[in-house]
Amino acid sequence: MHKESENTHYVQLLKNIKLAINTAQQQAAMAVNSRLLFSYWQTGQLILKEQNAQGWGAKVIEQLAKDLTSEMPGMKGFSKRNLIYMQKFAAEWPATLFLQQGAAQMQDTNKQEDKIVQQGAAQFNNFEKHPIANIPWSHHMVLLDKLDTPTERLFYCVKIRENNWSRKILLNQLDRQLHLQQGAISNNFETTLPSQQANLAKDTFKDPYFFDFLKLGDEASELEVEKTLVQQISSFLLELGAGFAYMGRQFKIEVGGQEYRLDLLFYHTKLHCYVNIELKIDEFKPEYVGKSQFYLTAINELVKSNTDKPSIGILLCKEANHIVVEYALKDNKAPIGVAEYTLSKDLPKHMKGKLPSAADFENTMNLNKEHE
Repeated sequence: MHKESENTHYVQLLKNIKLAINTAQQQAAMAVNSRLLFSYWQTGQLILKEQNAQGWGAKVIEQLAKDLTSEMPGMKGFSKRNLIYMQKFAAEWPATLFLQQGAAQMQDTNKQEDKIVQQGAAQFNNFEKHPIANIPWSHHMVLLDKLDTPTERLFYCVKIRENNWSRKILLNQLDRQLHLQQGAISNNFETTLPSQQANLAKDTFKDPYFFDFLKLGDEASELEVEKTLVQQISSFLLELGAGFAYMGRQFKIEVGGQEYRLDLLFYHTKLHCYVNIELKIDEFKPEYVGKSQFYLTAINELVKSNTDKPSIGILLCKEANHIVVEYALKDNKAPIGVAEYTLSKDLPKHMKGKLPSAADFENTMNLNKEHE
């Protein structure tokens, strides 16, 4: 027993040391990346400032690339192409976002070089806290190429930091226009959850969900979809987003001596609640809401602890008429969201043109409000 205890303690010690080293390495890498990004931002700011003051055109960037390469031969990243990106990066995130702290402590100096160094030191603290910091430069280049507004780019910066996306995953999410899907799920969260929890829940879920990684046809059964999702749980969790912990498939609960099976049960670490996902291979039907509410009541009574928040139900359907969903959820007392899912990148042919667009739905809602 003594040796076994020693071995257990040693294994835990080794695990803790490895964790400490890995954490330190990650923090060091993030700090280096943040400093690099800030230097790129400063470079872009300096170029923009002089271009505006001197009226210089694009040729100055080409000359700068040659001179920087010549005078700093050990430094990489100052090609003409990269300098153009730095200029765009600085224009996208103006200096007013990183207002100087401690400006009163800056020493008076007539040297332009000293002013730049002091100003940069004062701005870096704010820059480091901003969502654009600690994001790989290659990701910023993609965002500058693919998106038109700072709001859209900031959305993806936050998501990259939350989910630790690779460049490939970022491109995939951009292709799917995640910024238009996130928070678009039809729901009754505002009337069934506390305000803060409702806002967080709405931002957590999206519509639609893409299961093209399953490689299943449109005629796949609910069990086939469900089983294959679990087999590819990493891809499924990636599609769901950050914070989901998988609890089980066909999760068994017993109510009144009868056994019931939940399709897919998750726990969300930021919402601090259970999330029950029910898959439907057909269009949304109002009666699905009643079944979901029953499951949520059972989870709250039999599974959730006193410290957990109220459980949330998500109905994933192949089709969902948003007006019907709104009516079905309007007076329901359980927090439920309804979203569509697809098994391929594009909507199936039989769905195209049948679903009301976001604009149609918004117009209908506005008309209803005018007649109230």
